[in-house]
Amino acid sequence: MIKQENILNSRNNKYMILYLYSIIIILAVFFMGFPLESIKQIWTLVISKCFLFTDYFAISSIGTAFINSGLITLIVISIARVNRAEINGFLIASFFIVSGFSLFGKNLYNITSIILGVYLYSKFKKESFSKYVAIANFATSLAPLVSQVTFGMNLQPVIAVILANVIGLVIGFIFPTLASSFSNFHKGFNIYNAGFTSGVIGVIFMSLFRLIGYDHSIVRQLTTKSDIRVVIFIYIYFFSMIVVGYLSGKKTIKDYVKILKYSGKPGTDFVVSEGFDLAIINMGVMGISMTILALLFKAPLNGLVVGAILTVVGFSALSKHLFNTLPIIIGVVFAYLLAGRSMSDTVCMINALFSTTLAPIAGCYGIPAGILAGFLHGSLVGNLLGLHGGMNLYNNGFSGGFVAALLVPLLDNIKKKK
Repeated sequence: MIKQENILNSRNNKYMILYLYSIIIILAVFFMGFPLESIKQIWTLVISKCFLFTDYFAISSIGTAFINSGLITLIVISIARVNRAEINGFLIASFFIVSGFSLFGKNLYNITSIILGVYLYSKFKKESFSKYVAIANFATSLAPLVSQVTFGMNLQPVIAVILANVIGLVIGFIFPTLASSFSNFHKGFNIYNAGFTSGVIGVIFMSLFRLIGYDHSIVRQLTTKSDIRVVIFIYIYFFSMIVVGYLSGKKTIKDYVKILKYSGKPGTDFVVSEGFDLAIINMGVMGISMTILALLFKAPLNGLVVGAILTVVGFSALSKHLFNTLPIIIGVVFAYLLAGRSMSDTVCMINALFSTTLAPIAGCYGIPAGILAGFLHGSLVGNLLGLHGGMNLYNNGFSGGFVAALLVPLLDNIKKKK
């Protein structure tokens, strides 16, 4: 339990800190170049097809991508606050996954109808939307479906907009029920359960599209080099989290070690169990560590890689830390080395970062199990992409669900034998 009172304990102060970090992302545009030009290019993101490998750094500019990310994050945080949602690790993870994927797939247009669909579901259930705010954020993983129907199927403009947003409403309406049900499939050992849910929904929609004769190829639009300004900015961004967490609670290394002892098993929430201050320190540590990892392998810090790092950071308020994520990443690296693929490749790097969805396996069953889970994940994740045609932005969560469903019963059996 949390024993020490600090300035971050109140809900308002927690929201203020989260607001601050979304505003900092917007203000990054002044560090990246020409603010006015970046603002003008927002429309470029709205009309893009937003497949999984659509790097907003490449199709617009770095500044535009950061404005899009910060603005959308600001909006979803505001929705949560207006609905008086309680700040916990799950909600913070949903904010940061929106922030990360708004660098390569989400925009103000393609997420709106999905969030509204979840809102309508809460009204249908006659429950407060505060209960569903995080789920609504996670459900925007299927935002490319809205964009593709609007701009990619050569429909009449009015028909395209209406059909796309009806689909978005349907997705949002069915998502909470399916997400709750599908978590039983992997017993909660796939942290990105929303990704598994989105994968199933995406496969069904793409199957319907293909039935009527529509299909598409997944085109990669990627920035291949790191911009030094991005490197400096994200280091400062994550380091500031450590400083804010320390100053608010005067935590020591001994306090932080408590988090490293958690397995990350289903139900883990660092904000609830150890406090917002320690959680945000862990977020900063993980952000810096994942950035070092990407640069160590010479992967470009483009929209996809930075987005993946932000996602890891968000879930570091929930159940991820260095000890339960590194074995998973090592397993993915082994898989790609065996296949002769370079970790400097953007796809390999983001798969390694997102593979940490399986962190509870390493935490609960040990390092060898974690490495095995990562290896299987690295082998499987690329083969699932074609099933949903890149419509599910959380493809690693889709893969993680299958890996966890396969391994957890076997590992449980071995554990019982021992």
